[in-house]
Amino acid sequence: MRDFVDGTAFNNEQGNRARKLFAAVVLAALDDAIADDKKYGNGPEQIARWARSRDGREVLSCAGIDPNERVVTGLMDFVGKGVRTSVALSREESERRNAAEQDARAA
Repeated sequence: MRDFVDGTAFNNEQGNRARKLFAAVVLAALDDAIADDKKYGNGPEQIARWARSRDGREVLSCAGIDPNERVVTGLMDFVGKGVRTSVALSREESERRNAAEQDARAA
């Protein structure tokens, strides 16, 4: 029984690592689309094309993201904002956004 529990825990941990790896691929695709948007102006279309492709749907699924049209729209909106993923995930950016929202509510 103990071997079964150890094996299950190991498999779960492996699955979590794989999900994180695929999530990193999604973040890299977003950064590439943002770079394309700044250079060529077609970033949202690029990420939408990728997310709707067979490979894109597979990567999103493996990252634990349901590859539906709502997700594609969200990815396009994110790319349209032009904020790189490393900046968007940082604490400073989060604090800046929260402060801006509070200022908007107060006004």
